[in-house]
Amino acid sequence: MVGSSAMVGWINKHGHTKIKQFYLKGKKQSEVIAGKGELPLNTVSPAVATNGAEIYLAFQLKTEIPYGKQPILLAFSTKTPQNHHLSNHDDRTSIIFDFSSVAGPQDPASDGLIQMRRNHGIVGIIGWGLILPVGAIVARYLRHKDPLWFYLHSVIQFVGFAFTLGTVLLGIQLYNNMHAHIPAHRGIGIFVLVLTILQILAFFLRPNKDSKYRNLWNLYHSWSGRMALFFASLNIVLGMQAAGAGSDWKIGYGFLVSIIIIAIVVLEVLAYLKRSEKRSLHASFQMDSVPDPSFPNNFSKVSNVPIQAQAGYGI
Repeated sequence: MVGSSAMVGWINKHGHTKIKQFYLKGKKQSEVIAGKGELPLNTVSPAVATNGAEIYLAFQLKTEIPYGKQPILLAFSTKTPQNHHLSNHDDRTSIIFDFSSVAGPQDPASDGLIQMRRNHGIVGIIGWGLILPVGAIVARYLRHKDPLWFYLHSVIQFVGFAFTLGTVLLGIQLYNNMHAHIPAHRGIGIFVLVLTILQILAFFLRPNKDSKYRNLWNLYHSWSGRMALFFASLNIVLGMQAAGAGSDWKIGYGFLVSIIIIAIVVLEVLAYLKRSEKRSLHASFQMDSVPDPSFPNNFSKVSNVPIQAQAGYGI
């Protein structure tokens, strides 16, 4: 890189985009000179465009001879330049760009990464956004269908866990290939994965129904599951923002979340009405089963007969 020129773009702390040419005279920070370089820019002003976590640099070069195929070094840093002083890059890669090609370079590896990122999002939404919430709904609102609810809940959650593992594996591959710096998305993903593994272990270590620890296990299992679903949904949103997902992704996931919330509200209302009906029937049954403590009106007539008979028997 020493002796070359570079176009550098960034977003400052105020959210404004900047782009400037630098001459890389040496490897020291003082030898990287801003506003200098050997790239022959034309009269069109360079520009910076952003799309989520992606940043694009646009500039035009003027030349009388075609460049043909040229190597280009791409590098990025997570630190914003201070007073046009560049920091050391976090990662870099190189490509061969054919300037004589109208359609631009064909990079199968780049297309593969884009497809892998898309698959990461799809598998995550299906697993965490659909399958696992349905399994939780079955466990809460189908308890009266014992043991059907238990088998359904177990099968659905194990399928969801398989999708979770697929999401994590795709995420690891993306990180190894792209080195994307998304600490919040990655950290929450690891936390949710740990909660999921603990849920699977809890399934195999659950105590018997008559155990004194069963209520504590039920409390832990239900609330840790809810926590995992909450952070998973939050992580899906963070992932879409980091990837610069389009409106179709956001609308689709929002529609899915809305359907699940509406279903939960309807089922919760029906469950409440059913519990209220059972309580009213139970109270009515108790009122009907209590004997009337009042004496009959003809008690004196009934009681006179045995009294006279006893008196006559004594004569």
